[in-house]
Amino acid sequence: MAGGGDLQSPKKRKRDAAGKPKTLAKGGDDGKKRKRPSDANMAQGGGGGGEVKVKKEPVTAKEKRLAAKEMAESRKKKRKRNYSLEKELTVLWEKMRCHNVSSTERSKLVSEALRKMDGKYSEIAGSHVTARVLQTCVKLCSQSERDAIFEALQPDLLTLSLKKYAVFLVKKLIKRATKKQFEWFISSLHGRVAKLLRHTIGASVVDFAYQLATPPQKRRLLLELYSTELQLFTDLTGQKTHSLLETISNLGLQKSSVLQHMTTVIYPILEKGIIEYPIVHMAVLEYFTIADKTSATDVIRQFIPLLTQGSSAIDGDEPSVAPELQKKLKAKKKRLTEPLLVRIMNTREGLKIGVSCLKHGSAKDRKKIIKSLKGHIMKLALSDYGCILLVAILSIVDDTKLVTKIVIQELAKHLKQLIFDKNGRRPLLQLLHPNCSRYLPPADLACLNYRDEASESAAEDIPENKVDVATNKEQDGSEGMQTENKVDAATNKEQDGSESMQSASDSKKDPFQRRHELLIKSELAEVLIQTLIENVGELLRTNFGKDVLHEVAVGGEDNILEGITDRIHSLHNAIASDAARPKTEDTEHAFDNYHSSRLIRRLILESPAFAAILWKKALEGKCKTWADGHSSKVVAAFLESPDSKVRDLAKAELQPLVDRGILKIPDHKAVEK
Repeated sequence: MAGGGDLQSPKKRKRDAAGKPKTLAKGGDDGKKRKRPSDANMAQGGGGGGEVKVKKEPVTAKEKRLAAKEMAESRKKKRKRNYSLEKELTVLWEKMRCHNVSSTERSKLVSEALRKMDGKYSEIAGSHVTARVLQTCVKLCSQSERDAIFEALQPDLLTLSLKKYAVFLVKKLIKRATKKQFEWFISSLHGRVAKLLRHTIGASVVDFAYQLATPPQKRRLLLELYSTELQLFTDLTGQKTHSLLETISNLGLQKSSVLQHMTTVIYPILEKGIIEYPIVHMAVLEYFTIADKTSATDVIRQFIPLLTQGSSAIDGDEPSVAPELQKKLKAKKKRLTEPLLVRIMNTREGLKIGVSCLKHGSAKDRKKIIKSLKGHIMKLALSDYGCILLVAILSIVDDTKLVTKIVIQELAKHLKQLIFDKNGRRPLLQLLHPNCSRYLPPADLACLNYRDEASESAAEDIPENKVDVATNKEQDGSEGMQTENKVDAATNKEQDGSESMQSASDSKKDPFQRRHELLIKSELAEVLIQTLIENVGELLRTNFGKDVLHEVAVGGEDNILEGITDRIHSLHNAIASDAARPKTEDTEHAFDNYHSSRLIRRLILESPAFAAILWKKALEGKCKTWADGHSSKVVAAFLESPDSKVRDLAKAELQPLVDRGILKIPDHKAVEK
């Protein structure tokens, strides 16, 4: 063994000398795969002509880390085909992303990265790292370079749309595409829209394209979901509307075949939980217009569990991005913990879905919906469409105890913020003055009154069938009068059934009682009035804040605040006290300010109690001072009031001003509304 030429044991050598085949002892090796410490020492001590070089085993912690790193690198090289290219691109990527890099230098870095990736776009597009590099290059490169990338990936775009990381690259290319390229992509989706919508990743690409598309392109995408036959009618893209009912009417299609096709498309999408996209919402809303009551209700019942769970069924499979800044990760985590119902409140179609679920869900379903919104009430209240969902909850749900606990108590904590916000004030105004067109535009009122037309369709379908039967009987020789009676009876019966179905979906509690419980019983009105008194000066002079102030000061619609009249008088005194302050350069006077002068004028015309307080505190003996400018509207309102006591209160002082031409009274005597 001194020569180091033979490292086998004596036992092994003896067996070899006997002529038997060479075998290894259990746990042994031939010196190539593993080195024992004794073998390493012998190799280093060397002696023979066949000296073997053996790598020194790591001893210190640093050496072990370096060895592990080396091992990981070698494994990655074997596993990843473009590993070296990936490392080079990562270095370039970090440089081109820096904010302090000049545009010229950034363009050079982008061009260099694209040169290295040339010919390999499809291979690297699915990689976790290189897909991000390619996205950045698409964003920062020139139009000619972007066109070259699009052309290279054109055959594989639909395949890449189904991959976890490549899907973001596809979206970036679509967003930056020219009109011609985008039109090509829309055409490439022909015949594949329904299939992609059933894919958890591919659905996001279809919806992304749908949101960027023009109205004719949107119709082309939606038509595939309505019926396979509609794909043949290319002239439909010239229509101004893509309503399903109009499409069926124009083409003379059978409603039953369209309904059957849409059922086969929509149900698999619902089963997979892919319901957060506007294109799906649009398709479902169109489905409601032709579906019977039972089918529509079944779809809504499938929506509710998906909308109310903490994160949607697709969150686990949805494409995720590589770790970035901690702030972005926290924002994404927070978004994914929100119920899907909150996340779809960014479109009008999503709002209609939410309202449909509220209207046609059972009491148990409504309870589930409201409980899922706990902790998200303020986000909804401050958003364009979320505030309308809260308005619907306050108008529909009969369980006022639950609504008070989840919704009202949360709103009461942030009343000041809500009163001054354009959207936040709407739930409060709905309680004070329901469905007022002054505060809710026609489109929002249409969403609140939205109901699927299933009952109407059912009411139309059954009489038509009865008429057909009656016609056949007439042809068989039956008496016409008997047939007419049968048709009328069937029609009346169906109308009664339709009415009963509609009433079942509506609330049972009296609207005034519901408002009273949510405002007075919950003590929201008390807190609201106190907030108004504390901020009366600022509220008078703001466009949005004055609306809540006005509705409370006049007692609300139907005198809903009658039980707290003393608190309303306190608010009247607070407004009059602010108006009685002398003019200063720091703050515009309430009579001179555009918003406050018009609000006070309305209050004089609508509330005699307030008019009397204001006259005594701020105007008696001072009317000549305020007979010009915006303030003249306030003074003139006393003579325009429909209440004779208010007119008599100010007539003695104001009539001489009118006679001398100092105060001008408008021709109209109507109360402003």
